[in-house]
Amino acid sequence: MRTIPTFCRICEASCGLLADVEDNRVLALRPDPDHVSSKGFVCIKGVRYVDVHASPDRVKTPLRRVPGTERFEPVSWETALREIGERTRAIREQHGPHAVGTFLGNPAAFSIAHAMFAAAFTKGLGTRNAYGSSTQDCSNKFAVAERMYGSAILQPVPDLGRTHMVVLIGTNPAISQMSFVHAPNAVDTLLGIEARGGRVVHVNPRRTETAERVGEQVFIRPDTDVFFLLSFLHVLLADHDPGAVRHVRGQDALRELVAAFPPECTEVVTRVDAALLRELVRSFMSAPGASVYASTGLNMGQTGSLAFWLVNAINVLSGNLDREGGAIVPHGMFPLATLAHHTGFGRGHQRSRIGDFEAVLDQLPGAILPDEILTPGVGQVRALFVTAGNPVLSCANEARMREALGALELLVCIDLFRNETGQLAHYVLPGLSFLERSDLPLGAQGFMTEPYLQHTPAVVEPDGEQRHEWWIFRELAHAIGIPLMGVRGSALWRALDRRVRRLPVLGERLAFHPDQLYAGMVAATGQTTLGGVQRHPHGRPLRRKAPGDLLPGRLLTADKRVDLAPPDLMVAAEGLEARFERELATLDELRLITKRERNSHNSWMHNVEGLVRGKRGRNYLFMRADDAAAHGLGEGALASVRANGRELRVYVRITDDLAPRVVALPHGWGHQRAEGLRVAQGTTGVNANVLAADGPESVERISGMTRLTGFAVQVGAVTSPPGDVASA
Repeated sequence: MRTIPTFCRICEASCGLLADVEDNRVLALRPDPDHVSSKGFVCIKGVRYVDVHASPDRVKTPLRRVPGTERFEPVSWETALREIGERTRAIREQHGPHAVGTFLGNPAAFSIAHAMFAAAFTKGLGTRNAYGSSTQDCSNKFAVAERMYGSAILQPVPDLGRTHMVVLIGTNPAISQMSFVHAPNAVDTLLGIEARGGRVVHVNPRRTETAERVGEQVFIRPDTDVFFLLSFLHVLLADHDPGAVRHVRGQDALRELVAAFPPECTEVVTRVDAALLRELVRSFMSAPGASVYASTGLNMGQTGSLAFWLVNAINVLSGNLDREGGAIVPHGMFPLATLAHHTGFGRGHQRSRIGDFEAVLDQLPGAILPDEILTPGVGQVRALFVTAGNPVLSCANEARMREALGALELLVCIDLFRNETGQLAHYVLPGLSFLERSDLPLGAQGFMTEPYLQHTPAVVEPDGEQRHEWWIFRELAHAIGIPLMGVRGSALWRALDRRVRRLPVLGERLAFHPDQLYAGMVAATGQTTLGGVQRHPHGRPLRRKAPGDLLPGRLLTADKRVDLAPPDLMVAAEGLEARFERELATLDELRLITKRERNSHNSWMHNVEGLVRGKRGRNYLFMRADDAAAHGLGEGALASVRANGRELRVYVRITDDLAPRVVALPHGWGHQRAEGLRVAQGTTGVNANVLAADGPESVERISGMTRLTGFAVQVGAVTSPPGDVASA
């Protein structure tokens, strides 16, 4: 048996793992006590990934739907690629490039070559119809950063190892670590803040597992974060006037906006006591380093862009942006934001046919994908390539997404499993698990306050016909007859690479391998080489550059100043007073929030028996005892949950962790029709996104996101059956 150091690629934490390997089989995954960052910490999902990798449900050969049935048959790569190429070419020739779309799922962000070649393939298609998981949970961050700092990639993160106060909004690190922050074992890091006399504040409609262990809880009414932040900024400017802040513009316009929202005004809709908010701001402004951090609970509301703009404005105007212990923008391996800015990455400014939405980081709103498929006309989407994604469960209104995907002339899924989306596909192509590929933690580099590099080899080789996604996209491009990244030389590269591979002995050394790509990236750091990193299998620290050079040197706005009043955000803010009046009129409504769970990750960890055994095999509607009683419900009762003309039936769990008139339903469930996920199919959870609104009228224009949390629901008692019982 060999033990190989590697790292997890489920989330930004990138925790170190030890893989016990024998005869090309991974026997176990364990935490790596010598890892340079995680130091022996890893969550249950990381160690149980071995069961994802080794699942008997893994797709290990290309699958083709048997025409007219829901059955699939194995086919060769040659056959699958030829048929997909022929069908895609015919659609493009008859209907144009925009008739073919792509959908990029979350796991692709944690595989460098996967993400790069998926982008190159989309570019080669020449289509505007690129979609992905970002418009479900985080594209507001990209949209706001582009407007304020000049690049979607310049994302400030809390300097948790040095801060003296952090305000956490809509996040629960004890369960899911932190999004857009590299912080393995985040709870211990937060405990360290308190140990040095600092303060941790959780603003959330629910007392999270994190708040149980560290910090203090501030309950807030769901989806009113924007008013809490307006009042926070109001107090900051009125009582702690920072004066004229350097390297910014728009300060006066922002000051005028927040003047109308003192905490005594907003407390009635946020339920955050005005005196408490004022005390928080005093503490925040007196801390030697502080920051506000927001995650998906804020992102996925109806004002995610406005709220995240205010988060950043607070960090800027309090003097905490680019400050030790404040909100800093790590350098990463190399100046990725500058490179992206000068090459035009993410700045294609494509606009959708339906709703005229602008793409955010090259992705159009997922909530309009069904409309783009089902609405006839020039540019109607007729073929879709989905990689590492599951839009059936992750997007709003499952029934309409199913209808749309079922209407496609061609649906191709690249994945480990035949999931709910794959069940509707014409072809399913098998990709690699993260244990079957080499990698660097590039996706986490821009979020590391303590930078390091680690190279992992492929821990094992694929035991079937699985292929790396870079190879799949290259071969698909050739079969369709398109260049990768719009570069004609890609066809010549493919031909040469295939010839080189046939050479005896030297073939595999000379042929393309992702490590060649990684070597160039590591060299760009100017600190080491790929070989140098490989000599540190548990990770090699990089020099930490102290904050202080973002303003103005690394800003990418034309005038090298932070824009505190971007024009379209200011226009959107004009509707805040009307929104406030609507909040006043709906104070008694019950609002649903989604919820993460320790044993789950979005929609793709429920096929591991050890994670869904017993009562963990379904999600529940969490309610306060008084709210449940008011609706004729109690512990274990079956509840009807209705919104937007649709209904779910789900069992109730009573909890004292929620604010009044708030219910919580974990997302990512509803696998009963996933025939390719035999363990998950046996679970009995329901898909919370069934209730969410979709279509162009539901989309927030700046981010391209729709409201997946914090919306009103009607709840009542029923007898049977559980599940998704009605759709509109």
